[in-house]
Amino acid sequence: MHPYITVIPPRGEPTPVVFDSPHSGSHYPDDFDYIVPLWMLRRGEDPCVEKLFSAAPDHGSPLIAAEFSRMYIDPNRSASDIDPDMLDGEWPHPIEISHKTRSGMGLIRSRSGRDRRRIYERKLSIEEVHHRIENFWRPYHDTLRNHLDATYATFGAAWHINCHSMPSKWATGFEKAGEPNKNDYVLGNRDGTTAGAEFTELVRETLAGFGFHVGINDGQKGVELVRAYSDPSEERHSLQIEINRRLYWDERNMKKREGHFEEQQAIMANLIKVVCDYARSRVG
Repeated sequence: MHPYITVIPPRGEPTPVVFDSPHSGSHYPDDFDYIVPLWMLRRGEDPCVEKLFSAAPDHGSPLIAAEFSRMYIDPNRSASDIDPDMLDGEWPHPIEISHKTRSGMGLIRSRSGRDRRRIYERKLSIEEVHHRIENFWRPYHDTLRNHLDATYATFGAAWHINCHSMPSKWATGFEKAGEPNKNDYVLGNRDGTTAGAEFTELVRETLAGFGFHVGINDGQKGVELVRAYSDPSEERHSLQIEINRRLYWDERNMKKREGHFEEQQAIMANLIKVVCDYARSRVG
């Protein structure tokens, strides 16, 4: 059991669905050594997303959540997505720099979010980065992979919901940075490569039925966690869900919007039931 990874097991009859929330963690390890105000880092969290999806175990699905902050190390990035300019030596493993790293939002972030402040005043040692990968990033991936593999072994299929929230204005690094995000939800399946069209449409239709504007692959296509563990041709589906924070979160004061949070939580409980019923019907 990892001290900063929470796994809530399914209650009742298991279903072939796994939920995970990789960015809702708010633990900042003592060795982080950041120089920006903590509130700047906390704006990078997906606040309370794991609570929005808390009904998952009641419908037979495990819920996995990172308790450590994505600003320390981001489990939704490849372990090779590293900025070599942040290091005090030569990285001994392959490096694949993505657009996320180029905008300061890679495996180890170099800058805070919209404020674009440098997070560190020094370069990180190779040992520090190894420590973060081996003690935080890898255990999270191992936990998710093991649950998905066990689900697949039991049912011959697995559906993975990767849970996130997004700022009400497009963040730095996006084409529309600074503009209002008109989507209430965005579903990401990396242009159809990580989840089947039928499953994606089921989720879109369910959310649209509540009156929401739902984008698909609109700026938010999904990153490492849906890419790494999906293969729709083998009935392994991974879909990212992004919830616009304005629906449940006071972004200025960094707290729940009273009443609105509970409303979104109830809607997510409805969606979870729809997804789990669908998955059961596919393997029954």
